Amino acid sequence: MEKIIAGIAIFFGFSFGSLAQQNSDIIVADFEGKDYGKWKTTGEAFGAGPAHGTLPRQMHVEGFTGKGLVNSFSNGDGSVGMLTSPEFKIERKMISFLIGGGGHEGKTCMNLLIDGKVVRTATGPNTRPGGSEILAPALWDVSEFAGKTAIIEIVDNAKGGWGHINVDQIVQTDRKPAALLSDQKREFEVTKHYLNLPVKNGAPKRIFTVFVDGKEERKFDIELADSIPDWWAVLDVSPWKGRKLVMQVNKLPEDSVALKSIEQDDVIKGSENLYQETLRPQFHFSPKRGWNNDPNGMAFFKNEYHLFFQHNPYGWGWGNMHWGHAVSKDMVHWREFDDVLAPDEFGPMFSGSAVVDWKNTSGFGKAGQPPLVLIYTAAGNPTVQCIAYSTDGRTFTKYSGNPVVKQITGGNRDPKVFWHPSSPKGYDGTSEPSGKWVMCLYVGLPSTEKDDKGKPKPNHTIHFLGSPDLKNWTVMSQTENFYECPDFFELPVDGDAKNKKWVLTAASSEYMVGTFDGTKFTPESEKLKGHRGQGFYAAQTFSDIPADDGRRIQIGWLQAPAPGMPFNQAMTIPLDLKLRNTAEGIRMTWTPVKELKKLRAKSHRIDPLTLKAGDANPLAAVKGELLEIHTSFEPGDAEEISLNVRGATVAFDVKKQELNVNGRKAPAPLSNGKQQLVIYVDRTALEVFASDGLTYMPKPFIPKAEDLGIELSVKGGNAKITSLEVHELKSAWNKE
Repeated sequence: MEKIIAGIAIFFGFSFGSLAQQNSDIIVADFEGKDYGKWKTTGEAFGAGPAHGTLPRQMHVEGFTGKGLVNSFSNGDGSVGMLTSPEFKIERKMISFLIGGGGHEGKTCMNLLIDGKVVRTATGPNTRPGGSEILAPALWDVSEFAGKTAIIEIVDNAKGGWGHINVDQIVQTDRKPAALLSDQKREFEVTKHYLNLPVKNGAPKRIFTVFVDGKEERKFDIELADSIPDWWAVLDVSPWKGRKLVMQVNKLPEDSVALKSIEQDDVIKGSENLYQETLRPQFHFSPKRGWNNDPNGMAFFKNEYHLFFQHNPYGWGWGNMHWGHAVSKDMVHWREFDDVLAPDEFGPMFSGSAVVDWKNTSGFGKAGQPPLVLIYTAAGNPTVQCIAYSTDGRTFTKYSGNPVVKQITGGNRDPKVFWHPSSPKGYDGTSEPSGKWVMCLYVGLPSTEKDDKGKPKPNHTIHFLGSPDLKNWTVMSQTENFYECPDFFELPVDGDAKNKKWVLTAASSEYMVGTFDGTKFTPESEKLKGHRGQGFYAAQTFSDIPADDGRRIQIGWLQAPAPGMPFNQAMTIPLDLKLRNTAEGIRMTWTPVKELKKLRAKSHRIDPLTLKAGDANPLAAVKGELLEIHTSFEPGDAEEISLNVRGATVAFDVKKQELNVNGRKAPAPLSNGKQQLVIYVDRTALEVFASDGLTYMPKPFIPKAEDLGIELSVKGGNAKITSLEVHELKSAWNKE
């Protein structure tokens, strides 16, 4: 108990001396038990007892104390219920607690009842997409109810987004926290490129609003550092140079220095070692600052590869969805620019795609300058599809007629757009005057089917829409059982340009192969497994790669956390996709793009050899931090051929023809009696390719800094190693 009281005292800024003069705290509930004890539950939302943190399909929950908390996400946001305390007597001046989750008044809330009437209520902070699952301190003054009997009810009567509530550590106390001031402001005349904003990971989220000449231009949540920051986020204010800017924060402790510490500059504060941070991936793209997830709007335009991406510039976790932007000449060396799409009156900027409008069907282009058009989801209420355009690939203008596709259902998002049919010479519009734009759009539809527990089954669909000009769209058809972030493209089978098939992929990278007549996709395969690893999601392919290149190149979101860094997550290496005939039917393959060879700094080649159990490690002398490994072998009578790379295990089980990457297993068939492995190792992940690309296994992985070794070994017999190469790689962030 003393530790709890001391912790509360430190949080609220009291000394032990002052504690001695006040009544000790009374814990109403700390939710550390296996069940709710004497608290009563109704409905399904609260489960059988306290949650131990994050629940399935929920964003990361933090800010609670101990191991348990109330978390009504027990059956997702579709469940409802109530949790009611036993009666207790008001014996202190205040009731403090931690609260998070949904901010729907009367529906996701905690209420204090006296004589059956609600006399105090509180909600979480979130009502729209974005936000976080962090619990924040809150307080009720209950001094007027001294001696009365009360109960607390925690309510979840909301369905849909943020339809849940999180509560912990309900305490009666006489200790008043430092004052929390509302709508604190600071004014600037904009003279620099950025405002540097102090961030403390895990701090309470504040609402930060930017007014320029009195007009609201930006509004986002941010974990502002009240004292020493963990890192500095930047707000691009260059469009408003010479104008008056006012920053407003909704809530700040009276002793906070957050607003005072914000500085204007042309560089990011604390970026002296940019791209050389301890856990900075060295050949996987990651943003300078903040969170990234889905790749968006991947297109080849003006001789550059454009990679847009879901970006939270103001936090280490998901939220505040913008479109970040980076460009590259070779898909290896990237240059990041300022974000191009910020949240607006239609909502946060969710995923989408990009196309070059070669014929200027949209009218956004100029003579000799076809526009690059971004198609994206604005995830407000309603959720709609919008477009933006650019003729220089740097500055983008949102279309004044947005939205171009109104809400179909609340679950419509992630438009993938392409021109159909495409010219044999590429997407240059010279030989297909009757073509049209096609949009693949994820739409979650109401379901009439029930699962084993009598709950509605999800009804995931991809809708196909057509348009002559990217502005006016008509629904043409739909395909069932594909969930979010679709991609759709045509590939030759075994390189035969006369035998092409269409491939429809989902965010999970599952895919179907079939035909497309410009209106409807007809699958010719069942849904097939895509990647076989972990941490790969929402991949997209580049549009408008020149026809003489002939490749379909994919990049996925690499869910590889970088703890303690001012950035989080990354992208996979670029992947060359192909279709191949196999004994099981047509299957897709993934292989690293050839451009990655540019990163090779030092190469080690081992002559062919026969390796048996107990033999010396042929790679004992090879060490490196960033590695690319190629090996081909005939298993012979060996049971297993294994590579240990910087502490990661990549093992091939001969009998099962199965690959094991750090405990993750997947089929990896031999081809003509041989197996080929390609392994890339970076600071936060490895990517493994087997069976000539039929098996692709990405995996988040943080090697120990001191572990630079590689070991090749076999078990149970002899294996013939027909080729073995190790390439030490240089950083893609180094200038050539």
